Amino acid sequence: MIHETIGSVGHLLVIISFVTALLATFSYFKATQTADELAAKDWVKLARGIFIVHLIAVIGVASSLFVIIYNHYFEYHYAFSHSSKALPMAFMISCYWEGQEGSFLLWIFWQAILGVILMIKNPKWEAPVMTVFALVQTFLTSMILGVILPYIDLKIGSSPFLLLREAQPDLPVWSLQPNFIPKDGRGLNPLLQNYWMVIHPPTLFLGFALTLVPFAYLIAGLWKNQLTEWIKPALPWALFGAGILGIGIMMGAYWAYETLNFGGYWNWDPVENASFVPWLVLIGAIHTMIAYKHSSAALKTSIILVIATFILVLYSTFLNRSGILGNASVHSFTDLGLSGQLLIYMLTFLFVAIFFAVKRWKQLPVDEKELGIYSREFWIFVGASILGLSAFQLIFTTSIPVYNKIAEAFGIVSNIALPADQVEHYSKIQIWIFLAIAALSAVGQYIWWGKLKESTSFKPLTNSALVATLFTVLFVNLGKVYTISYILLLWTSLFSVIANFNILIFLIRQRFNLVGGAMAHVGLAVMLIGILFSSGYSKVVSLNRSGFAISNKVEQFTKDDNKENKENLPLWLGQGAQMQDYLVTYKGRMIELRGKPGYYPRKDFEVIEGDFHAVALRNVEKDGQLIAKKGDTLTVEPENTYYELEFKNAEGKSVSLYPRWQVNPKMGTAISPDVKHAWSHDIYTYVSLDPRLAAEAGEEKQWSQTVNSTVSIGDTLFLNDFVAILQDVSRVNSVEDMTLGPNDAAVKAQFQVLGKNFQQFSLAPLFIIKGGMVAMPAFESEETGIKIKFTAINPKTQQFSFAVNTTQQDLIIIKALEKPYINLVWVGSILIFMGLFVAMYRRLQQPKAA
Repeated sequence: MIHETIGSVGHLLVIISFVTALLATFSYFKATQTADELAAKDWVKLARGIFIVHLIAVIGVASSLFVIIYNHYFEYHYAFSHSSKALPMAFMISCYWEGQEGSFLLWIFWQAILGVILMIKNPKWEAPVMTVFALVQTFLTSMILGVILPYIDLKIGSSPFLLLREAQPDLPVWSLQPNFIPKDGRGLNPLLQNYWMVIHPPTLFLGFALTLVPFAYLIAGLWKNQLTEWIKPALPWALFGAGILGIGIMMGAYWAYETLNFGGYWNWDPVENASFVPWLVLIGAIHTMIAYKHSSAALKTSIILVIATFILVLYSTFLNRSGILGNASVHSFTDLGLSGQLLIYMLTFLFVAIFFAVKRWKQLPVDEKELGIYSREFWIFVGASILGLSAFQLIFTTSIPVYNKIAEAFGIVSNIALPADQVEHYSKIQIWIFLAIAALSAVGQYIWWGKLKESTSFKPLTNSALVATLFTVLFVNLGKVYTISYILLLWTSLFSVIANFNILIFLIRQRFNLVGGAMAHVGLAVMLIGILFSSGYSKVVSLNRSGFAISNKVEQFTKDDNKENKENLPLWLGQGAQMQDYLVTYKGRMIELRGKPGYYPRKDFEVIEGDFHAVALRNVEKDGQLIAKKGDTLTVEPENTYYELEFKNAEGKSVSLYPRWQVNPKMGTAISPDVKHAWSHDIYTYVSLDPRLAAEAGEEKQWSQTVNSTVSIGDTLFLNDFVAILQDVSRVNSVEDMTLGPNDAAVKAQFQVLGKNFQQFSLAPLFIIKGGMVAMPAFESEETGIKIKFTAINPKTQQFSFAVNTTQQDLIIIKALEKPYINLVWVGSILIFMGLFVAMYRRLQQPKAA
């Protein structure tokens, strides 16, 4: 049955949310234009009621879409495209915003919530600020409107409530089955099936939404000729927005570190850059907003940077959602035909901002004297300029596909490509910029708090510089990395940590709510040290000394003079290999059971292909607790295969990692690492090749031709690069899954199998006589790739016959990197955000003290 009602309700609520946003814009605008105070209050009252209806409608839209996803209504295109029955609840939430419509809806939701907060908290600014806010909401809700204007055949927005037959009307199935409903959806992109994707997008979009608040206050201030008054209410929101947007960005970085296998957390991806650039500009804006009282240059710069922050958020949206980036980013959406609409959205607010800025520019205060080198405002301006330079370099290169499109529009063929090695391209420039930022963050704090004056010159910083020099010499010699840019970044970062820490201690003794800036600056320097060590001093530890080389058919391992062959370690099941200070052993393939903790050996279950269930082949225990009885059916995550890798150090202490391969027939293979954390470093490990999973789907294991051998106890067989010694042949009284009668018999042969590095395995084939019939069940050893049958017994000669087949041993290829002091990246980022929130709290307290 097609559930049309929920979709119709959802679509109606989208229309209501669009209309109410438009009516709220009009009502608030009328309130700003009405001289009669009572009439203005009536307009505001009306606008408030309309905006609250807008919020309720938005919540209704969000709820309707979630009902469709949660109940697996695959007749809807959105549910079919992004969800499936296999997804647990957490990932159903993730698939909610995998698509463009869902992520737009998330953005709309946050802005509706923020709008109501602004209505309540600051009635003095309500009418002009909410005019801007509601107008932005009008544009945003139009993105999910999904209506076609009559007569001109113009589509506005893309609806998340389209039925599959409406979204893909040309499919032949509709002529045969008009009410066809797929049994399952296509599922969530494997890369997004991670808990960080449940919380990263909502945080990031809240950050995007928060950039609108200072922009709205700025436009309201310019509009109503309150040219400096707008900064006081806007600054706490700017600080909060910088904190939340930064947290969202770092959540994305940690997701990449845990989920992708490029070996890090930041890849200078175009969409990463497009989110990072507004944050950089917003940080610059915060600094100049703090200094505006003493400098007209700071006020003018603040206006430019606040406008740029919001416009860059819209520009990043355009880059991400217009399809213009194509395959240049793993994060970008496909084009839904919204390019023109997104462009109008961005240009509208760019022109509005330019109009008001130009209109009021000559009315802005003018400085009576130039800024001196020892003035706080001078160093803030320099810092903001360097942040702007960083942002410009990033956005200039990221926008190369846009330049090509503009040239194409004018009939010019342009094939300028993004840098082939984006990490190298951006890093070689940004390292010098952040080197300057680290040094300035120390000098600026000393000047801001009066510790540097013209009379003292820079003497108060001498001790910090000397200590930083000593530590730099020590770290450079220990790490043996002598790249000049790395050494200078290390010195400036250490200098910044020490100098800012001194300021932090000084401020804690004064009043804690003053420490926000110093804390954030310490965090920045700590983070830069973490980035430097984890990237510049990172090294491959999975060096291949086995003599085994991957086939020439696998190009990724053989290019660049077999670089990857040298850096990827082969591991055979059950056999250990030395890797730096650890003996690493591949213990087997594991599966994840829904609702059960940890991972379980795949060999203990029969996984039902095409279903989401597995049947236990034996009793399964974990930590002494019975997880499943033999024959129990459990729910599994069918796309995931985990590999248990045991890392054992010289003291015998061990820890297991579980890197993952996720094979989705519709979306390909995603490889995710697992990480061994230590205070000084991470061991970042992933399975770079699994020949079995990389083989064609449905391909069966290939066995060699049968080799028959007859041996006596103590004799040796050479099987599949192993030595097998027949140790014993004896009668057994019980056989698994079989009841032996008084006239039945079972004999077990016991082989000891010796491998490389003194590893030992066992083979135990059975010879069974039951009811006068002979049974010779094959004994298969996954670790050795040996299948053996006990085929005959000669009592006179005391010899025993066996039939042996061999196959490729269970083999995986791993790559592991040591990431020194990567924890400093996360610690530093936490300190930055704590500093921003402390600064926000201080600014919120100021009006109360006034």
